[in-house]
Amino acid sequence: MHARFVNERPRARGQLPWLLLLAAALALGCHAPAPPAPIASVPSWRPSVRETAFLDTLQRRTFDFFWQRTNPLNGLTPDRWPTKSFSSIAAVGFALTAYPIGVERGYVTRADARDRTLTTLKFFWQAPQGDAISGMTGNKGFFYHFLDLETGKRFERVELSTIDTTLLLAGMLFCQMYFDQKDPAEAAIRAYTDSIYGRVDWHWAEQRRPLISMGWDQSKGWNTYDWRGYDEAMLVYVLALASPTFPIEPAAWNAWTSTYRWGRFHGKEHVGFAPLFGHQYSHAFIDFRGIQDSYMRRRGIDYFENSRRATYSQRSYAMANPMGWTGYGNDSWGLTASDGPTDDTITVRGKRHPLYGYAARGASFTEIRDDGTIAPAAAGGSLPFAPEITLSALVAMRERHGESLFGEYGFLDAFNESIPSDLRIKHGRFVPGRGWYDTDYLGIDQGPILIMAENYRSGLVWRYLRRNPYVVRGLKRAGFTGGWLDQVPSQ
Repeated sequence: MHARFVNERPRARGQLPWLLLLAAALALGCHAPAPPAPIASVPSWRPSVRETAFLDTLQRRTFDFFWQRTNPLNGLTPDRWPTKSFSSIAAVGFALTAYPIGVERGYVTRADARDRTLTTLKFFWQAPQGDAISGMTGNKGFFYHFLDLETGKRFERVELSTIDTTLLLAGMLFCQMYFDQKDPAEAAIRAYTDSIYGRVDWHWAEQRRPLISMGWDQSKGWNTYDWRGYDEAMLVYVLALASPTFPIEPAAWNAWTSTYRWGRFHGKEHVGFAPLFGHQYSHAFIDFRGIQDSYMRRRGIDYFENSRRATYSQRSYAMANPMGWTGYGNDSWGLTASDGPTDDTITVRGKRHPLYGYAARGASFTEIRDDGTIAPAAAGGSLPFAPEITLSALVAMRERHGESLFGEYGFLDAFNESIPSDLRIKHGRFVPGRGWYDTDYLGIDQGPILIMAENYRSGLVWRYLRRNPYVVRGLKRAGFTGGWLDQVPSQ
């Protein structure tokens, strides 16, 4: 039955034959998962009973965002809610990753999670691909950044996005590993994933080879920005290197890492990127503990430690609070891409500072963009790196701000305690005596909170993707060695 749906579509360039895909998919299912292993970056530190109970609540509510707000007819997840929104394909990738977490936590049945996953994969396999201006979902295997939530077609004139396609693929690859039973629906999940991944033409995205471009549209072609400098694109290069059909050359990894910037910020040396999401997104899927590429071997650390240092340095920055924002402190910090109150200016301690709406806020030696807006996802997405400071911050934020910040689906996206009552805000709401609070949940911030909480607690996503042959191949072609990677049999 499931083979019929796939065979109804004409074979895309680079698509692997269905029978080979199904055979490979069934082979993936014969490996039993490794037992859970709790993760803590400080061996002597353990969460309190209250903190553990809070994590239970946080994960359940955040999972419900993906389960309840995703369109069950096509598997598309809204970019935000309750504001009426298009779908974000990155949020779909996080939703796919959420479903097995829901199974393991007892929120939904395996059968229900399987069916929702299969619906999503069928949609992306059958969705139209081509270079027409409208009516398409993607082109040459990539997908548009935003899609109409009902039709699944390109939203307005948004770009074809390499990073958002990558995050979608990462969710699919996790589901490919998790749904490993011989059940026909689970076998179909594995086969659809292979086929969708296999038709992504990474060569097309290398407009200034060997680097990969950020995005494309019909009117302008590929944009002039390539992925360079440490950020979330680590995952882009790993999956491009691993492609079974259009693999890029290993030289691309070295070209990318050659654009890194190493420096010191608030006492911590690390590769710099100001918003914390750049230190989190790739780590949500890949376990970088104990494995190193040539760049990190020269520095004597791994990327996990790098993210830990970036997390600590941001907290130290908030404690120093050089701009004098209200509310900053050891348990109230976190700058990343998030909503904000408005595009305007504000006077603090006699100095004018810009305010932003949605923006990639951050603090590092590379850049400081700070308007007093804190995003809980900054701490939540760093839970595995430094649970001893991130978990206490999340608990404190919930207890201090209550339902203004923590609601039906966990943390609303952001808050700013420095906003005066007479400022005209464009989004969210002002609470007298407290400041500005967002009124939306954002899928691309909800995802890292849920996934990294689970990676901290059980290592679930990391454990399954450590066995994924594509992830392993991509890491090895990038020059990673050591740790768990050396224990994986040659593919």
